[in-house]
Amino acid sequence: MPFGSVSVVADLRAAVEGADVLADPSDLARYAHDDAEWADFADPIAVVLAESIDQVAATVRFAATSGLHVVARGAGTGLSGGANATARSIVLSLERMTRIVEIDPGERIAVAEAGVLNDDLRRAVAAHGLWYPPDPASHRISTLGGNAATNAGGICCVKYGVTRDYVLGLTVVLADGEVVRLGRRTAKGVTGYDLSALMVGSEGTLGIIVELTLKLLPLGGREERAVVGSFDALETAGRAVAEISAAGIVPSALELIDRTCIEAVDAWKGLGLPHGVEALLLARVDEVGAAGDALASQVAERMAHAGALTVERGASPADADRLFLARRLAYPAVQRLGPVLTEDICVPRARVPEMLARIQATASEHDVVIANIAHAGDGNLHPLIIAPEGDDAAKARAKLAFDRIVEDCRELGGTVTGEHGVGLLKLAGASAELSPRVVELHRAVKHAFDPAGVLNPGKAFPT
Repeated sequence: MPFGSVSVVADLRAAVEGADVLADPSDLARYAHDDAEWADFADPIAVVLAESIDQVAATVRFAATSGLHVVARGAGTGLSGGANATARSIVLSLERMTRIVEIDPGERIAVAEAGVLNDDLRRAVAAHGLWYPPDPASHRISTLGGNAATNAGGICCVKYGVTRDYVLGLTVVLADGEVVRLGRRTAKGVTGYDLSALMVGSEGTLGIIVELTLKLLPLGGREERAVVGSFDALETAGRAVAEISAAGIVPSALELIDRTCIEAVDAWKGLGLPHGVEALLLARVDEVGAAGDALASQVAERMAHAGALTVERGASPADADRLFLARRLAYPAVQRLGPVLTEDICVPRARVPEMLARIQATASEHDVVIANIAHAGDGNLHPLIIAPEGDDAAKARAKLAFDRIVEDCRELGGTVTGEHGVGLLKLAGASAELSPRVVELHRAVKHAFDPAGVLNPGKAFPT
């Protein structure tokens, strides 16, 4: 281990008394990267499994006074390399900070530690008749802190918004180890700059989120109806997305899953999914009564007008749940086919058909398999580029395809990441998207929060 790290680890253990500090090579390797294994990473010096805010603060103070870096980590489900260890770094895991501190039904807020799983919070607040809408596909295994660090979205975000829309306040450990509380508990508040909103999506580069105060919605008052369209081409499904958007329809979910994903999920889980189609478009509306019936009819009409092979309205709740489960399982199912390079582009909804056509052309041009899933309702596409295990030539072609998709996205007026974050994988794309002056502003903000560069260096924006 580098630069006398045996003594460094001993000193770290003394500094964060009570916390488990891992230094075994197998543990370091396990915590060295998130799910974006295509992104660069290094073995950390140590891994701290913090259980309290004090232990997080002590770890950061130790790193700041020792000339080291801190990479915060939740469950490690990220897909951009944002939690990947870098040289001279301590990985600070918040996975053990799992307390739901407070649920206030009257004010409709919850206070939770950063290591609480998204799904655990949703279940806990549901017992009080409340709902936390942000629902990334990883909601069963991803943490609230990680969701906030990347401003995660999810299936419901087309109508109900993303993580930032539900964060009222944060407790944050700054780069010198000081603990500050940002934001508010009230429904409204504009005192000072909105530093909570700035912290959300900052990927652990400005501070370490240790506790969140979250806005909740009433659980009731919704009647879900599903509409499922099958299509003979991805681009045709994209046209349906554009038509639904142009008609001013806002479904509570509008998800796309292609043939490769359907077959991969069915081979893995045997869900009895429909085969022989190139894409499925899964829509939900949740308005009550006649308004919900009318909206479902409009969605079905737009799908049919765009050229759907079939449109099924009023799928049973069990059938709808099975299809949406297939959408959530698509990424791990495709991972079983080989290493996956995951895209996270977002284009204007009107450009979804063209972007899907360009993705197919890129797959053909570079001789790679690209599976497609998408939060289609808000233009957030996740092409999954598959390379067979051990095939270096295929991996090189996949990287070329990845770069081409990013270029095409920007040409169509899109952004290089919709919800996964820049991390390490999207630094080149972010450099192309952000003007030099805007990059300077990012650097100035980073310097104001972290002048010594202690926190997650080299991530989130070009340096």
